[in-house]
Amino acid sequence: MSEEVQKVSLHVYDLSQGLAKQVSSALLGKSIDGIWHTGIVVYGTEYYFGGGILQTPVGTAPYGTPVQMIELGVTKIKQDAFEAYLKEISPRYTHETYSLLKHNCNTFSNEVAQYLVGTTIPQYILDLPNDVINSPLAPVMMPMIQNLESQLRDNEVPQALSFVAPLAPSTGMKGEGSEPVAKKIHEPLVDPLGNARTQVQDDIAKEFAELRALGKYSPSEAAALATKNVMEKYGYLNSNPDKKP
Repeated sequence: MSEEVQKVSLHVYDLSQGLAKQVSSALLGKSIDGIWHTGIVVYGTEYYFGGGILQTPVGTAPYGTPVQMIELGVTKIKQDAFEAYLKEISPRYTHETYSLLKHNCNTFSNEVAQYLVGTTIPQYILDLPNDVINSPLAPVMMPMIQNLESQLRDNEVPQALSFVAPLAPSTGMKGEGSEPVAKKIHEPLVDPLGNARTQVQDDIAKEFAELRALGKYSPSEAAALATKNVMEKYGYLNSNPDKKP
């Protein structure tokens, strides 16, 4: 009698909800199709890394409908052995160790895929953090990235991406002792643009409105062009390397 095998697949979600594809050329200098979240599907369950190793029945993940479902292969590993393995690696996948650019859901999916079927997940998913880090606009994008990271670390589903930084820790009513009770666990950010960020965002919004008023551009085209124009204006993007400042 042949040993029972289980299909293993990778569910891929775009956390940007299409925004990355619209504006990535202007922001990164190359086109990317999404900001990827992945989960491993096996034994009728989807396993993924957020603020820890999480699991949910297939089709009930909080990130909506996968944009891709990639068949990775089959495994003979039993579910109880797999869950023992997850318990073993869990100290490396916690709220504290989560990093959107260095140690994220795709890191977890890649490790688990190798354990179950001896293969890796697609390289374009693993390469995305380096594409962002190596972008000349990385300092501009970091508050957006850190905001997204904070949401994912807290197992929250991102609603929308923006350049707005997450809130620093805030305090509420004092308890019985003298120390205030913290309402937020997000760490304070050091914003490399400082007060200039608001002006950049305002200019992008104004440029977007003017482009849309022309009636020539779709919302996605206007968003990408507005971002590109303003980034060039402030010197964060130079589409003509021979152009003198």
